[in-house]
Amino acid sequence: MTITVDRRPEAPSGPPKLDRAQLRKAQDDTLATPRMDYSLLAKMMFKPVDVMYGAKGSYTKFAMLEIIARVPYQAWERMGYWAMHRHRGRSALARRVYERIVEARADQDNEQWHLLILQDLVQRAGQRQNWLLHRVAPWLIAFFYYHVSWVLFLVRPDWSYRLNAEFEDHAEHEYMTFVAENPDLDFVPDPGTYAAEYGRYRSVADLLRQIGHDERTHKLDSLETMREPRVR
Repeated sequence: MTITVDRRPEAPSGPPKLDRAQLRKAQDDTLATPRMDYSLLAKMMFKPVDVMYGAKGSYTKFAMLEIIARVPYQAWERMGYWAMHRHRGRSALARRVYERIVEARADQDNEQWHLLILQDLVQRAGQRQNWLLHRVAPWLIAFFYYHVSWVLFLVRPDWSYRLNAEFEDHAEHEYMTFVAENPDLDFVPDPGTYAAEYGRYRSVADLLRQIGHDERTHKLDSLETMREPRVR
């Protein structure tokens, strides 16, 4: 017997890849746009990071942020599976929930590539990472962020999406500001370690601009999802 699958949720293609001119414009747009009005919860995450890793951007600081960036998507995926189990008798609703899960996993994957790229840049730059600041501290902050994300999602999903939008807005501005403050990065070739999976860029500056634009895309997606946070 042959079974034909007529439709299955496919993973989203991810944030759009920009060319050199588009990346420069994206940077200008970000720097010309005020940061969001961050909530107390968001500030509670940003402030310790600035204290421990410095107010200015660096590869080690960005690598630490990318460890945390995956967390809300993991929380939403967990809650999605719980919702699928709860609504397993309503197949149309369960399918829509699953489509949200697929989106969350795709965003996790995108953030994971960011982390791999940043860790590669850290190693190439010869920057040291100690056990306390770059292993224990990120885990503790991620642990806090994960539980806050899923509790907010349980109580008010739009609050969880809003918090993620704030985090992504912060990351977007951090990357674009770092590139603007380090013009020499335009003359450092992209090592292309993950070019097959993420794309190859003319310079490290363009590579970081692309990551910054990815964060903007995640932010806009979260703000859009806030309009209808619960799957119906």
